[in-house]
Amino acid sequence: MNNIVNIKRAKRVRRKLKKVNTERFRLSVFKSSKNISAQIIDDINKKTLVSASSIKKKDAGKKKKADLSVLVADIIAKKALDKKITKVYFDRGRYKYHGRIKIFADALRKGGLIF
Repeated sequence: MNNIVNIKRAKRVRRKLKKVNTERFRLSVFKSSKNISAQIIDDINKKTLVSASSIKKKDAGKKKKADLSVLVADIIAKKALDKKITKVYFDRGRYKYHGRIKIFADALRKGGLIF
């Protein structure tokens, strides 16, 4: 039952965001119990432009989950700015905007992305 609710919430969030943001790329976030990953997606061409994850980092086991969120946000912000992507819209998916997701979003804003 809980999985169905999560899928419905993610679809509802994406549908509302795609209506409003037609000229921006989508920044999609996924978090598990230990890691976090994100990617910037071009929905028109259906291509992933930039991606980053905390799974393959050497220090991932030693850091707190909030620190991993900041680390991944810094990496994805640098990669996006290298490809001259500054405006994105934040697709939080099924996750509420608090905790690690909020820390991730704040770090992206400090990194130079606008959403």
